[in-house]
Amino acid sequence: MQRPSGAAAANPPAIELKGINKHFGPVHANRDIDLVVERGTVHGIVGENGAGKSTLMSILYGFYTADSGDILVNGLVQKITDSRHALGLGIGMVHQHFMLVDNFTVLENVILGAEGRFRIAPALHKARAALKALAAEYKLDVDPDAIIEEISVGQQQRVEILKALYRGADILILDEPTGVLTPEEADDLFRVLRTLREQGKTVILITHKLREIMAITDNVSVMRQGAMVRTLKTADTSPGELAELMVGRRVLLQVEKQPSLPGKPMLEVKKLTVNDDRKVARVKDISLTVRAGEIVGIAGVAGNGQSELLECIAGMRDPVSGEIRLAGDKISLRGDDGGRKARLAGLAHVPEDRQRMGLVTSFEAWENSILGYEYTEQFGRGPFLDIKAARAHAEERIKTFDVRPPNPRLKTANFSGGNQQKIVLARELGQDPDVLIVGQPTRGVDIGAIEFIHKQIIAMRDAGKAILLVSVELDEIRSLSDRILVMFDGRIVGEADPAKATENELGLMMAGIAATGGETR
Repeated sequence: MQRPSGAAAANPPAIELKGINKHFGPVHANRDIDLVVERGTVHGIVGENGAGKSTLMSILYGFYTADSGDILVNGLVQKITDSRHALGLGIGMVHQHFMLVDNFTVLENVILGAEGRFRIAPALHKARAALKALAAEYKLDVDPDAIIEEISVGQQQRVEILKALYRGADILILDEPTGVLTPEEADDLFRVLRTLREQGKTVILITHKLREIMAITDNVSVMRQGAMVRTLKTADTSPGELAELMVGRRVLLQVEKQPSLPGKPMLEVKKLTVNDDRKVARVKDISLTVRAGEIVGIAGVAGNGQSELLECIAGMRDPVSGEIRLAGDKISLRGDDGGRKARLAGLAHVPEDRQRMGLVTSFEAWENSILGYEYTEQFGRGPFLDIKAARAHAEERIKTFDVRPPNPRLKTANFSGGNQQKIVLARELGQDPDVLIVGQPTRGVDIGAIEFIHKQIIAMRDAGKAILLVSVELDEIRSLSDRILVMFDGRIVGEADPAKATENELGLMMAGIAATGGETR
């Protein structure tokens, strides 16, 4: 592999990987990987889920040990034994799922594991001063005394970056950093990354979002099926070329669909009010209708009641007032068995947080493939579970949705985030529901899988299903939806035609400005 232009022998790359191989049993996760990351650049690594990106970075960070190959840091060969060793070499990593203690303060999280001697007070005093200096230098403002669980996801990510910088990281690895961020938080992250680059830091960005690659990176490397396919200067490539290199074929970057033919109302929500766990109203007197054969998208900045709305309709959260009708019938979803009642009534739910609400990650893939439907005749033999039928069903779903690796006996925790999402989607779409409610369908999913998932959702619509879609990806809402509802502060403040509404118009409504108000038809 050739180095990106501009490399010089007198100025060695920040990172150079040579012939890296890694096996997990029969799975060859990394195949003879060569990679050069130049100092003071933002280097993107893209590839489908299961392409080996996170495995490669976990080797660099000391979570895994390569079976063969060499790692050079600042021109010197290193045998990185663990993450503490990596940090000692100036390598820090911000994981897709943050490694923070929710009930600790920002300051306590920053020094956790680096307290020094037995007395904690001097360490906290020293860390507070260092944190203030780092926040000023890199424009990473965050309250050091704030409790982690009480700050936004974007601020939590800042804490993770500050943790790495506090420990002396000159090379930062970010694994799918925008997977849980709103568009506004993602833009703020990009500003931080530019500042880090200006200050001479090196950033390795793992992402499947080609828009982000084009916006922030200097160079980009493409991985496919465990191998490094190509490294390019970002200015010399395009989203289309990168997508084709990732998947090995041309990828449709725009959703193609015929005009919808809405039928009878299948999901009706009338004057619904829902509280959060602290008894604060998050959904406020909402009414909406979704008809057979249409996709209704809900746009809004995360935290404006979308999550509570979906959870209530799915039977996971009791309403304060209002009613829900499925196919014209009023249905009560109150109580601990609300989710089961919803499924029996023909409603399927793809939750926003796959790990917290969609999967039991310690279960095998086949067990998660029937989770919530294990009581149906398809998988039951009287009071007993028909394990053979369940595993056969899982194998079929895994094949249809191209889950990798295609092993129904593998623990779900061992699948990548995107493949975990495929397992949830395969389970819910495979039940042929009348109504499908979907939260963040492509969060953490690669470009090829996004194309596949979008086609599956459109196919369900064309088959006469009613679909309610929530996504923080405004492009996804605009391309999939037949109608767009905008939520702000727990209310529906407007309705838009996706063929006519501009991103700016939707953004103003999402911010509570220029709202049209009124119930949906």
